[in-house]
Amino acid sequence: MKLPSSYLPDKARSAVRFTVVGTTGMFVQTWLFMAALHFLSHPDKGTAMYYVAFGIGYVLEMIPNYLFSNWYTFGTRPELKNAGGFLLARAVNVIIQFALLPLMLNWLSSWRDDYISFVVIFIGGCINYLICLLFFKKKEPQTQITE
Repeated sequence: MKLPSSYLPDKARSAVRFTVVGTTGMFVQTWLFMAALHFLSHPDKGTAMYYVAFGIGYVLEMIPNYLFSNWYTFGTRPELKNAGGFLLARAVNVIIQFALLPLMLNWLSSWRDDYISFVVIFIGGCINYLICLLFFKKKEPQTQITE
């Protein structure tokens, strides 16, 4: 059985699949963030607690995201090059997310915490996709020259 995304052109296919994996990861990360925030709850909710909770969600969600990015999104196998590229993309992503988090907490202060995390994760995810495109490339099959 073919997946619906199989009928799309290659460039669109990886973007759609990245969105599926990323959206799933966003919900997992947000759930882990909210769970960590609950367990770390303190009467004085300081920004540091949000960073710790956000970091817990980010790290725990990263492993399945890497595997699904390989197999499903880009049709590649886990290897050192794309693992390094994935970690680089995630490092840039976490810097963006951690920089955006306090801005969004102040700017969207009337929103619920989990809604704010969705915005932050979405913005970081768009940038993450562009970086991942550089490292997750299918190897072209080598053609044999016949005489």
